[in-house]
Amino acid sequence: MANLSTEYLGLILKNPLVVSASPLSKKVDTVRRLEEVGAAAVVVYSLFEEQIMREGQALDQFLLRSTETGAEAAGYFPQMDTYNMGAEGYLTHIERLKKAVQIPIIGSLNGISSGGWVDYAHKIEQAGADALELNLYYLPTHTSLSAAELEDAYIELVRQIRARIRIPLAVKLGPQFTAIPNFAKRIADAGANGLVLFNRFYQPDLDVETLEVVPNLQLSTSADLRLPLRWVAILYGRVPIDLALTSGVHTNLDVVKAIMAGASVAMLASELIANGVNRLAQLESELRAWLEIYEYESIAQMKGSMSQKNVAEPAAFERANYMKILASFDTKTW
Repeated sequence: MANLSTEYLGLILKNPLVVSASPLSKKVDTVRRLEEVGAAAVVVYSLFEEQIMREGQALDQFLLRSTETGAEAAGYFPQMDTYNMGAEGYLTHIERLKKAVQIPIIGSLNGISSGGWVDYAHKIEQAGADALELNLYYLPTHTSLSAAELEDAYIELVRQIRARIRIPLAVKLGPQFTAIPNFAKRIADAGANGLVLFNRFYQPDLDVETLEVVPNLQLSTSADLRLPLRWVAILYGRVPIDLALTSGVHTNLDVVKAIMAGASVAMLASELIANGVNRLAQLESELRAWLEIYEYESIAQMKGSMSQKNVAEPAAFERANYMKILASFDTKTW
């Protein structure tokens, strides 16, 4: 029987199926069920910096510089007392989850500024979390803020949180960086143990009749796998850090692709939200069957086998392949 175990952030997991930060982790009973049907670990929904600082403190110069000018402005956030259980409630929830299940529980912090709120990383550790995922999400809307300034702020935040905790630290990124390999290396150098690629930002829509900006949640599809798959394959073996692929994981083949590209785990939520948590058991069964059909003895055996450094045609991940694809359309008749 194929060995599905994998190592991520120093944690030995029974398989590479990790439930990403989402509402699925809000109820203890649901997390128990996720463990029963095969989840190897669960990332708890994010605790937002704005929740911690909601009592009137200034967030940081970066947030203040965009106040009332962009989607990150304070007025766009929901009342934090009703958004979820709040900062202290979050810590209690982690404690309850740790008592309820045996699989690793990974806390999640969503923020961008340096300051007193980073102490909550330590509090999450004290609550019993096995690791912490730092979700770096800031939407720069001010013309005076440069990419270099923002990246430096991110790196400083990673350093500060690394200094406050001893548990493993993963950093979750969006794809909008000019030089992802360089930034990934800087994150690793700052002390992060893992990199989660990529965050799916929820883009607002426009209601042209009411003239309102409308929040619009759209679940991912397997088509969304392409972007993180490419960058996991490029970064594998080049940056000394564990890689997690998230966004677009819906089938056992999506999981296989993630591992072959170089990911230690494949994170998913949309598939479970759409089709129920029992889908996880089916994915694990299908993954095991696939490995046995193609005579793989373990997840470790195929990990990184189709990363850029290991494939026969490394340029397929780069610009040259774009020209090749365009050329293929020249031969078609319309």
